[in-house]
Amino acid sequence: QLQASGGGLVQTGGSLRLSCAASGRTFSSGAMGWFRQTPGKEREFVASISWNGGSTYYADSVKGRFTISRDNAKNIVYLQMNSLKPEDTAVYYCAARRDTVVAASSRVYDYWGQGTQVTVSS
Repeated sequence: QLQASGGGLVQTGGSLRLSCAASGRTFSSGAMGWFRQTPGKEREFVASISWNGGSTYYADSVKGRFTISRDNAKNIVYLQMNSLKPEDTAVYYCAARRDTVVAASSRVYDYWGQGTQVTVSS
């Protein structure tokens, strides 16, 4: 089970840190990812991290502003979001896959958490 938290309302230029806590099984051997979705649109890739944190991959829209990291000892994945923009407003989902490498396609993720709402006001 994946539990995302940390969403909220923030002004343009502000920061938020999302957390995704895994329970019930160990996700430390697989890659993790963050996705986001707005009403009427498909789920969009945001960032992914390999099983040991050695490799990360970002969507162009968040590169340089967002940082994904993980603490395998605590079974938690983080998404630090800086310089937030109104277009970052969405429901953010964390996901886990059995494979170890980063991936941007939502179809290759095996487990999904519930979303957490991020709203950036202009």
